[in-house]
Amino acid sequence: MLLVIGVYLVAGGSASGVAGGAKTLAKGAVPAAYKDLVQRWGNLCPAINPALLAAQLYQESGFNPRAQSPAAAQGIAQFIPGTWASHGIDGDGDGDRDVWDPADAIPSAATYDCTLASYVKDVPGDPTENMLASYNAGAYAVIRYQGVPPYEETRNYVRIITSLEKSFAAPQGRVDPSRQAAGAIAYAQKKLGTPYLWGGTGTAAQGGRFDCSGLTQAAYESVGITLPRVANDQYNAGPHPGRDELLPGDLVFFSDDLTDSRAIRHVGIYVGGGYMIDAPRTGAVIRFDSIDTPDYFGATRVTEDGAKALPTTV
Repeated sequence: MLLVIGVYLVAGGSASGVAGGAKTLAKGAVPAAYKDLVQRWGNLCPAINPALLAAQLYQESGFNPRAQSPAAAQGIAQFIPGTWASHGIDGDGDGDRDVWDPADAIPSAATYDCTLASYVKDVPGDPTENMLASYNAGAYAVIRYQGVPPYEETRNYVRIITSLEKSFAAPQGRVDPSRQAAGAIAYAQKKLGTPYLWGGTGTAAQGGRFDCSGLTQAAYESVGITLPRVANDQYNAGPHPGRDELLPGDLVFFSDDLTDSRAIRHVGIYVGGGYMIDAPRTGAVIRFDSIDTPDYFGATRVTEDGAKALPTTV
């Protein structure tokens, strides 16, 4: 606990967030199969960037090219048929426009965003927020209200995507420590020695046992932050500090595929000195483990806004 408090005092005056300039994608945040498409088409116009485009795709489908909603939205970018008919493009130049093909759907999503931005380019305010509001409520509503309209759904949509954007962008400066980190560590420390349980979330019926993401979820729930249930979604709960920038309370992740956050299979809570508290596997107990292993994927500094922005299902 003293270590965590000391870190706050040292880091409190450091620069935070993503600085100005072009944004690049955080390591592994976008599956390798789509990374080049998102990076290229995310720079199509000033209203979007690769991290913002990635946030939209994650929010819409979780990068699932076969996703289909009850409202008939289709593919990785979740176009409804009428919008696809008007705005789908042949992104890969193979002679067809296939909503199920990310090589068409991702360029189409970027193109559609930029088209909406052009419709509302003379509206006061932030061009990206006006574009996102147009995507949700229509360009007419943005023009009518001269900015993001006063619709709760639309304002939430803008807030969610702009918050998620931070988790897909590679930080260009040091990110602030989480205010809740010390409490999350304290919770996890109290669980040291508890036997692992696959699917465990610490309920009384489960004997207070956890699996890896159940422990991290409960630790942050104890300080008022609700994380998703599984590790690969928890990765998107905030920005991603580098290995040499880790602070106690950061979530640390492990994967057999270091190019794809959707393949993450393990998570722990960093406590400093190269160690984490984690629930490792069946037959083990919650304990301290080193994070410096070949399957170390990266880390997330959990933020309230980042956690709130995460979709409940992807």
